[in-house]
Order: sequence, then C-alpha cells, then structure tokens
Amino acid sequence: MDKKELLERAKDSKYIPGIYNYCDRWCERCQFTSRCLNCSLAEEQFGDFQENDKLNEDFWQRLSEMLQNTFAIVKEMAEDEGIDIGSIDFEKNFNNEVTIKERSFADIISHTSKKYDRSVDDWFNSNEYLFYEKEDEINSIHLITSQTNPAQEGVNINDAIEIIRWYQYQIYVKIIRANESASEEAIDYNDFPKDSDGSAKVALIGIDRSISAWNILLTYFAGQKVKIIYLIELLENIKNRVEIRFPCARDFVRPGFDEI
Repeated sequence: MDKKELLERAKDSKYIPGIYNYCDRWCERCQFTSRCLNCSLAEEQFGDFQENDKLNEDFWQRLSEMLQNTFAIVKEMAEDEGIDIGSIDFEKNFNNEVTIKERSFADIISHTSKKYDRSVDDWFNSNEYLFYEKEDEINSIHLITSQTNPAQEGVNINDAIEIIRWYQYQIYVKIIRANESASEEAIDYNDFPKDSDGSAKVALIGIDRSISAWNILLTYFAGQKVKIIYLIELLENIKNRVEIRFPCARDFVRPGFDEI
C-alpha cells in the first residue's frame, strides 16, 4: 500500500483517529477492531478480528465486575493467613548503597514494575505442575458427573493466565514511556492531554486487569494464597505510586475507549 492510499483510508469516518495511540495492542481482545485503522491493516496480513468485537466487550465487562470485589476478597484471605496488607516492604532491596530518598520516584516505580514481571515468571516457572493437576481434576469431574460445568473452570483459568501474561511486561513498558514523556513535558500546555498521562492510564488498566486475573487464580489455587496475595499487593503498590506520580492519568480520555 502506497502513502496516498493509506492517507485516503485514514480519512474514512468509520475509523477513530488516534485510537491506537493509547491501547494495549491486544487486538484479539479488543471491542474496537472495526474502528481502528491499524487493526484493519493488520487484518490484511493476519486475518479477521472484527467478528469478535461484541464477544470481547462482554469479556471485559465481566472482568470489570469481578474487579469491584477483588480487594475485599484478597484482604479477607490475607487476614486468614495473618498477612498485614500494606506492610510488605518492596523497597528494602532496591539499592543497598543508595537510600530511597536519593532515588527519584520514577525510578522506584520502574524498579517495582520490573520486580513484578520477574516475580510473575518465577511463579509460573515454579508452579507449572498446578495447571496439569487442575486439568486432570477437571477431566475427572467431567467424567463423574454432568450436573456441573467443570470445563468453565478451565476457561476461567486460561483467560486469567492470558491476561496476566499479556500485561506482565507491558505494565513496565508503559510506565517507562510515561516517565520518559513526563521528563520531556517541561512546558505546561494547560488542558492539552499529556502523553505521560495516557501512557500511565494504559499501565493502570493493565494493573487493574491483572489484579482481577490473579484473583481468579486465587479462587482455584487456594494453596498458593500467600504467593498470589504477594503478587497482588505488588501490583497495588505499583498502582498507588503511578496514581500519585500521574494524578490526572485516570481522567485521560483515550480516543474511542473512553469517549461516550
């Protein structure tokens, strides 16, 4: 496709201008594929995404509803284990030679988000056997009774893993972009939207969805309660710091996604 043809397609009113600037790049789970020029171009190479728009909208709505009850459930489980939520010191090993006060807030957020993506790898690498055991359990239940829907458990677990894995590294990447943009936004353009806020919002959305996904796994793998709660608290720590550093991020209006 040449430049002229691309510019002509970009003028098509069915496409939302700039919607791809602040998305999570997960076209297979997006409800706006039919309104995105980037996705339209990708479909020409990789196949049709648009037929799943409504299914994806329902998927994220269900996850959003689950998120509302997540923290209460986690807090209750933490109390059962004698864990004091909020007391975990994620910074004690940040740098033994330089005090936290000598490090910028941005560096701490970046460090903590990197710690999270490594911790996720560690958890999955150490607990791969859990998923094989759960698969055997689901298959056994399916053979014994037809009164339940054990297959749905497998779907829920797979969805949760997809979400965690998709955002695992992206949270860090988006936070880095937000920090770099913030350092370049020396001039205050009044109410003009800031790229740093938009990038921070995408990171926050990834955090919110990851928390919900971990909560799903928590309901199926109670034996991993302490470790999963730790990962959720790590995400809560990152979220709180991002919201402090970028207080306007939640209010950033992403083209298409946040517009009525």
